[in-house]
Amino acid sequence: MMLISISTGLGLQKTIQNKVSSFFGHITISNFQNNSSQLSRNPVSIEQEFYLNNNINDINHIQSVAYKSGVILTDTDFEGIIFKGINDDFNFKIFSQHMVEGKIPNINNSVTREVIISKYLSERLKLKLNQKLKVSFLNTNSSIPSERNFKISGIYDTGLNEFDETYIIGDIKHIQLINNWETNQIGSFEIFINDFDKMKQVSSQLYEISSSNLDVIDISQKFFEIFNWIALFDMNILLIIVIMILVSGINMITALIVTILEKSKLIGVLRVVGSTKSSLRNIFLINGVYLISIGLLFGNIIGLGLIFFQKTTGFIELNPETYYVSVVPVDINLFNIILLNFGIIFFCFLMLVIPSYIINRISPTDSLKIN
Repeated sequence: MMLISISTGLGLQKTIQNKVSSFFGHITISNFQNNSSQLSRNPVSIEQEFYLNNNINDINHIQSVAYKSGVILTDTDFEGIIFKGINDDFNFKIFSQHMVEGKIPNINNSVTREVIISKYLSERLKLKLNQKLKVSFLNTNSSIPSERNFKISGIYDTGLNEFDETYIIGDIKHIQLINNWETNQIGSFEIFINDFDKMKQVSSQLYEISSSNLDVIDISQKFFEIFNWIALFDMNILLIIVIMILVSGINMITALIVTILEKSKLIGVLRVVGSTKSSLRNIFLINGVYLISIGLLFGNIIGLGLIFFQKTTGFIELNPETYYVSVVPVDINLFNIILLNFGIIFFCFLMLVIPSYIINRISPTDSLKIN
């Protein structure tokens, strides 16, 4: 039970972390803005030292992007969206895991009209691959909206409805043209790192080397509701482990006390022939550890078997609108398995030490009396 709880809890955490970071990177650097909107209002020069000369080893990739709100217009319907403009430095390898059909737009020196939309939007607006798409953007310099015609080159599905309902992805040059930006001006930088646990450390390093007018924010701050929610998994996992250790420990204590009382006459005989109290305690403790080890062996076999079965088949499903994933993800970590097993043996052993001292209170003469 503990092994399954840790595996599914960590699996869900990592899956959601990877989904969010694959779409927005781990860290975002942009101009300070007056609100928490995702939209790019004030441009940033792409000629930043951390972008041109990356000297931080933990950074895997840096890409330049921009965001602008718009409305998809069809013959029968419309839908508000956010257009994510990408450059030729876009991390196609990471995002490709979300592609379900078609291909990612070919970004080069010329303006491309290829875009990718989510599976949700394609079904909602009845749009298909290679179909024409009209998007109306609010023009910051005019009251007249700016319309752009696109071609759907691909369809993605992150499983995160919050994103799939909102974003389409295309060439950043469209946003630069609509906003009258220079070709070296972008909305923000999205930074991917090698180790999620070092995100705060890398954010601090980037803050130190960035210009004073730039804001450095990581995805745990940007999407704090999602990350506060998955942070609760740690507490749930810890609570389950504590309860299971207490239950198993109490059962082992009860079994040890009953065994000692049943073997009181044998203990008396061994005391008479010269056995010490400590040696008798060790016999029962070793027997207890042996029983714990047997239980762990079968528990690991059953637990790992169920975990591998879930990993290969995904037979337990979840509601993606609530959990952001359609099946229960699992994370198999050898270090966690070893640590859990040794931790259980250690804590259960400590819980068995105290009742083992009952042996000291057993008198050889009283235990050998004939009723």
